[in-house]
Amino acid sequence: MARGTFLAIGWLCSLTASAARADPVADFYKDKTIDILVGAPPGNDFDMRARMLARHLGKFIPGQPSILVRNMPGGGGVVATNFMASRPVQDGTVLQMMFPNMGALQATAEPGVAFDLRQFRFIGNTTDSQNVMTAWHASGVRTIEDAKKREMALGASPGNTGIYYARALNQMIGTKFRIISGYPGGNEINLAMEQGEIEGRASITWAGWKSTKPHWIAEKKIVIFLQAGQSRNPELADVPLMHELATNPEDRQLLEFLSASVSIARPLIASPGVPPERIAALRKAFDEAVRSPELLAETARMDMDISPLGGAESQRISDAIVNAAPAVVARARAIMSEAK
Repeated sequence: MARGTFLAIGWLCSLTASAARADPVADFYKDKTIDILVGAPPGNDFDMRARMLARHLGKFIPGQPSILVRNMPGGGGVVATNFMASRPVQDGTVLQMMFPNMGALQATAEPGVAFDLRQFRFIGNTTDSQNVMTAWHASGVRTIEDAKKREMALGASPGNTGIYYARALNQMIGTKFRIISGYPGGNEINLAMEQGEIEGRASITWAGWKSTKPHWIAEKKIVIFLQAGQSRNPELADVPLMHELATNPEDRQLLEFLSASVSIARPLIASPGVPPERIAALRKAFDEAVRSPELLAETARMDMDISPLGGAESQRISDAIVNAAPAVVARARAIMSEAK
């Protein structure tokens, strides 16, 4: 065989080997920065989890991009999610730590919603921690029965799920919750409780209390009197679930719909249009990051609950909320409209 033929064969083999080694995802993310948006001010559980992921996730993404957190509060998380849907460049360089109630807001056609979560891609979820209603220790409220006996002022941010919990329970079981909304975020609600402006907080995850105010739990400054989710948290075994309070099947269906997003309490999402191979790489990186010894050691120091769920299953849960039965959605829409 001629020498030129050997050279040609060698060149082709080298080219083939180089192509086999090439990773288009790594090539794309190399030297890039990924932004993680948070639809709330700094300092709450969403923000803390986003920053925790920012410290670890990039190590597992091909190309090892840098990751920064950007806070974009407004509309109870709607502003950030609308931004994600409307960005002209949908390439996987912007992710969002999304508020879990976005699916319910879309299903009930909430004014201002300009996104379709079915077009987004869920990367993963860091916790399914139950949402809880909380009373400040000086309020005198210890149980849901106490909230039926007199009016109780609860603080919430606009669009917060707790507003709808309170409205539904007022109608169904006779609680006397009065919602004070307009607080920008959880820090402002907590300060209002301390100063006596309100008597409790309409909704926060149990994991959120543990990561942001563990000393309040230890010092019994807060009383958890209701939880929302599919099952009771073992640490709150004596606290009733919201849907357990229903007195008929129709009310239970509605309360279960309002509680469904708890299963994806802290989801990380990518915008529509991101190439499938990048979504697959981001999901794999998320799964590896949330199980890495370094991240788990950090969350243990922070007393931050980690009960991860993969992107595909998170997507399934979100789609089921958006596609809920029309009769249930109609009742939820009425509750959410009247709660304003």
